[in-house]
Amino acid sequence: MARVGRGEHGIVKVLLAAGVAVALVVVGVLLARAQEWGPFEEADPQTRNVFAERAQYVDPLNRTRRAADQLRADGRADDADLLMRMAAVPSGIWLTPEQFPRGTVGEYVADLVATTGDRDEVPLFVLYGIPGRDCSGGFSAGGLDEESYRPWVQEVADALAAADATAAVVVEPDALASAPECDVVDQRVRLLGEAVDVLATAGVTTYVDAGHSDWVAVRPMARMLRDVGIDRVRGFSTNVSNYQTDADELVFAERLSAALGGTHWITDRGRNGNGATEVWCNPDGRALGKLPGYVADGSGLDAYLWVKPPAESDGTCNQGPPAGEVYLDMAVDLARAAGW
Repeated sequence: MARVGRGEHGIVKVLLAAGVAVALVVVGVLLARAQEWGPFEEADPQTRNVFAERAQYVDPLNRTRRAADQLRADGRADDADLLMRMAAVPSGIWLTPEQFPRGTVGEYVADLVATTGDRDEVPLFVLYGIPGRDCSGGFSAGGLDEESYRPWVQEVADALAAADATAAVVVEPDALASAPECDVVDQRVRLLGEAVDVLATAGVTTYVDAGHSDWVAVRPMARMLRDVGIDRVRGFSTNVSNYQTDADELVFAERLSAALGGTHWITDRGRNGNGATEVWCNPDGRALGKLPGYVADGSGLDAYLWVKPPAESDGTCNQGPPAGEVYLDMAVDLARAAGW
């Protein structure tokens, strides 16, 4: 080690003193600027991948868990075990006006997020109440009237804002993708734009649904998303409740993101283990997809998720129960086909 002479010690002391003085001046300037700027604020939720920050919330009272309990009571222990495993995987919490009308949806959301903050978890809500849902005649027909839609969304947004909750919301699966065939493009764009406005103002991480890779092409979907105000929120969702492969969805989403200037997205992989099928409503021969999780590869893909709980029916097709109820035999088949 090199030795320092006495004269050099003095020089070192002077330099150190000067350095401390400079540092104090810098700190003083920063403190003064901090007073001018006001308190530091958390980053805009639309700029953050909340799924990389927190584990996703699992509703302990989800329908799949209750169905597993019923199977066990019926003596189907092995099948019950499969559904219990599915019930433990995070999935979307769907909000419909039929189950959660105005006056109750906000209370439900507030009660739920009150339990997630302490556990540092992020719930994923799915808004599914657009007027004329499923073209007003499909298996998931229903929704609100036009005058009630914005106040219903506002109630959800207000509950999240009041709780200062970290949450993510998928806005209206299929609403934009089905709009051309339902001949309601202008109405859907306007209503979804209102939902985007409400959620963005409340600071809620938001993804607007964009259908999937085998539905509306990139250019018209990008046009509708721009008209909705996609630039105000985190991004879009793909493959919700559908069966397209991860590979096909990635190509579609990358092209759509590029057309929108590089926005982010999430993809539902809950039931795509055996790939696509021309039948979309409770098709046979499907399998669970890979487990969900966030993505941190520098791309626009925030996460692969199970947005639709895989055990739940698409509707009263292929001998299934009404949409949203657990289709027991189908759920068991999905798990077994995935090698569970």
